[in-house]
Amino acid sequence: MSIKETLLSRADSQCELCKATENLTVYEVPPVDSADSDKCILVCNTCDSEINSQALTPNHWRCLNESMWSTVPAVQITAWRLLKRLSSESWAQDLFDMLYLDETMLEWAEAGAEQDNDEPTLDSNGAVLQAGDTVTLIKDLEVKGANFTAKRGTAVRNISLTANPEHIEGRVNGTRIVLVAKFLKKSN
Repeated sequence: MSIKETLLSRADSQCELCKATENLTVYEVPPVDSADSDKCILVCNTCDSEINSQALTPNHWRCLNESMWSTVPAVQITAWRLLKRLSSESWAQDLFDMLYLDETMLEWAEAGAEQDNDEPTLDSNGAVLQAGDTVTLIKDLEVKGANFTAKRGTAVRNISLTANPEHIEGRVNGTRIVLVAKFLKKSN
C-alpha cells in the first residue's frame, strides 16, 4: 500500500487539518530523513499552500481547534507549528497554550519549526531584544480579549521572541500576551 493510500484510509479521505475532501495531497512533516506514513499527513491544496507560505490566513486555521487533538503525532506537530506561527492571534495563543506534546514530539516540532526570519526584534530605541530580557511599556496598551489595559511603565520580565520580529510574548497581569516591540523599551 502506498503512503497516500495509507493516509487516505487513516484520514477517511479528508484533509487531516481542515477536513476538506478535494485535492488531497501528502505533506511530509519536516525534518524527514525517510518518508513513511507516520511522518506524513494528508492535506488539501489550501492547507498545503498555506503551510508553505510566509503569511497565514488566520480564519482558515480555526480548524486547528479540532485537528490539534488528533491521535496522529504528525498532525499534532503540524498544528503546534501553525499555532506557534499564529501566536499573535489570541485564539491561536490560547490553543497553543492548551496543546501538550511529550519531549520526543516537542523536539520534532521544534526541529522543523521555521526559523524563516533572521531579522532582529528591536525595541522603540532600536535596541536588540533577546529571549529572557525585561522590557517596559512606553504607553498604555489595550489588551484585546483580556479586558484590561497594560499601563505605561509596566515591566514585562522574561520575554519570548516570536516568528514575527515586530512582536514579543510576555506576561502582564498574569496573562500571557503578544506585545508590539515598538511600544517597549529594553530594561537594563
